[in-house]
Amino acid sequence: MACIYGDIMEIDTTGASGDTAKQDNLTVKGVDASKKLAEHDLVLMENYKSIITKVGRAKQMDPAVIAGIISRESRAGATLENGWGDYGNGFGLMQVDKRWHNPVGAWDSEEHVTQATEILIGFIKEIKAKFPQWTQNQCFKGGISAYNKGVNFISYEHIDDHTTGGDYANDVVARAQWFKSKGY
Repeated sequence: MACIYGDIMEIDTTGASGDTAKQDNLTVKGVDASKKLAEHDLVLMENYKSIITKVGRAKQMDPAVIAGIISRESRAGATLENGWGDYGNGFGLMQVDKRWHNPVGAWDSEEHVTQATEILIGFIKEIKAKFPQWTQNQCFKGGISAYNKGVNFISYEHIDDHTTGGDYANDVVARAQWFKSKGY
């Protein structure tokens, strides 16, 4: 399936920070930590693979990126209480923030994953408009970072400086690359 926003396998990444790696008491950081975090989520992620694939196809988004965001945001649903996380502000597998959006569907539904993927696509387009000189893959990574922190804080030299853990896009990219190797 073609992703019109870029090639996740061609994006450089430093992976997870030490703080993010501590979620699973990992002693490694970087890409190795991101892979281990994603691997930990794989069993639960399999429950959503058909939804992820269907939405990816419909929205021309790489399903591995959707899986990477689900892994980072909710650990494939494991961290949610009745579908909510982030102190009651984030909804669903991909943590749509109720302060900025009106969440739709059940927390683990195709409708939710579609809405969140559309939000991601909107951020990729906003990054492209803000940085027209960036390559497609730079805009893709910038859009992933903006999914966490918004467009205003993004610059390529410091793409993750203001994101949760200081590593959001780099961690999601590394997790997505791992999920790609697992058929997402």
